[in-house]
Amino acid sequence: MTTTEVAPGYSQSQAGAEEAARPRKLLWLRAHITVDIAACAIGVALAEFGASRAGVPPTPVEVLLVFPALTLALLAVRGSYRPRLYGGGTFEDLRLVAASSALAAMVMLCVRAFATTDPAIAQQSARLWAFAAAFLVAGRLTLALNARSERRAGASLRPTLIVGAGRVGRLTAERLLAKPQLGLKPIGFLDKDPLTPAVDDGVALPVLGASWDLEEVVREHGVEQVIITFSTAPNDVLLRLFRLCEQLGLSVSMVPRLYELTTSQLTVEHLGGLPLVSVHPADPRGFQFALKYAIDRILSATLIVLLSPLLLIGASATLLSLGRPIFFRQRRVGRDGVEFDMLKFRTMRGAPAERGEADAQWARRQLEPSGGEPLDEALVGEASSQELRSPVGQLLRRLSVDELPQLFNVLLGHMSIVGPRPERVHYVRQFERNIYRYGDRHRVKSGITGWAQANGLRGNTSLADRVEWDNYYIENFSLWLDVKIVVMTFAAVFTGFKTVE
Repeated sequence: MTTTEVAPGYSQSQAGAEEAARPRKLLWLRAHITVDIAACAIGVALAEFGASRAGVPPTPVEVLLVFPALTLALLAVRGSYRPRLYGGGTFEDLRLVAASSALAAMVMLCVRAFATTDPAIAQQSARLWAFAAAFLVAGRLTLALNARSERRAGASLRPTLIVGAGRVGRLTAERLLAKPQLGLKPIGFLDKDPLTPAVDDGVALPVLGASWDLEEVVREHGVEQVIITFSTAPNDVLLRLFRLCEQLGLSVSMVPRLYELTTSQLTVEHLGGLPLVSVHPADPRGFQFALKYAIDRILSATLIVLLSPLLLIGASATLLSLGRPIFFRQRRVGRDGVEFDMLKFRTMRGAPAERGEADAQWARRQLEPSGGEPLDEALVGEASSQELRSPVGQLLRRLSVDELPQLFNVLLGHMSIVGPRPERVHYVRQFERNIYRYGDRHRVKSGITGWAQANGLRGNTSLADRVEWDNYYIENFSLWLDVKIVVMTFAAVFTGFKTVE
């Protein structure tokens, strides 16, 4: 169908919108396939080129041809060439290409083991996988970084329409506006009965009409993505809206009801046409977390040994600049509400009882929107952290060296390497009464770093947002997610951002 030939039931605006959205999808698909083909070809060529120097016999030509084809086929089957809602899946992409190439190598190894007695099969397969995986990862990482850079600069953003201008719709817009690197640019709402926000949430987007204005809004604003959030519209209206978006060639996503309970582990079964969705959140008392805590202690002991020179430097610098005590101990709340003394290197002059807490203003702001009890001023006092922190202390905090003593907390079982950041006792008691789902964070051990901190929620940021990200981490826990958080934390530290408070 050309731009001038319109199928029955389509308007010119529908056909035009579909044609406008198609090139970006094709460019995305072409770029990923081209990069993957080139990466596989280069990897296979280099693996074979250096085989003789490594003492590995030449690999049969048919294997060199079938292996990359099988790798690309596995990537396609596992959805690697299906455009995502936004460019936030870099780590998942890297895991997928590494796993797909490994599976392709194992398949080739098994087939050849049955077909031949060549003793070099294992070496040849290992070389093919290692080289192909390395170049595939490098290619995908380059694509992701390039796309993110373009989006930060305001290019390649997909105009996004949000259906529903209520609390959830406005929250969706706020987060998309705060992260242009995701590639979605909200342009407004569709809602017959929009919510007037009680407080200024920083979302200055217009309500462009109601559901029946969809075609006109799509045509005028070049919409490519629609996100359906909670709305007062009846279900049959939302269903017709969804079908119309499909006809227009638009990508459609929706925020489900009970989204707080929706995890990445879902199963869908059907009673006729009625879907039954079963949610499988991670069990904080289950085997996965028990394994995590065992690994934590092993890693913390290893890191204490490996980082002992840095720990000694930090201790010496603290002793020389501030004197004794070297460690700052602060009572915090961990798993199941159990209190413990969290360790840090001292970075500030005086004692906590003398100087108050520098983030008391932050704590007050967290309670204001909920109309909660006022903060107990007798407990927190007032202080200026910049005035009281020593020059050495500022350096230790900037490099996150002041947090390293928490490895001893992990070794003793008080904390985990990854988990929600622990809070002070007097803050916790008030936050639990006034911040939605705050107490749910204490289902697991507190962490040196966490999912919220790795995503930029640190320092003077919303506690309600941190709680949401922390509970997401608990309910979607996996060891892979821990690895991702650790990598993101190191990236944040080395690029100059403070990851933990």
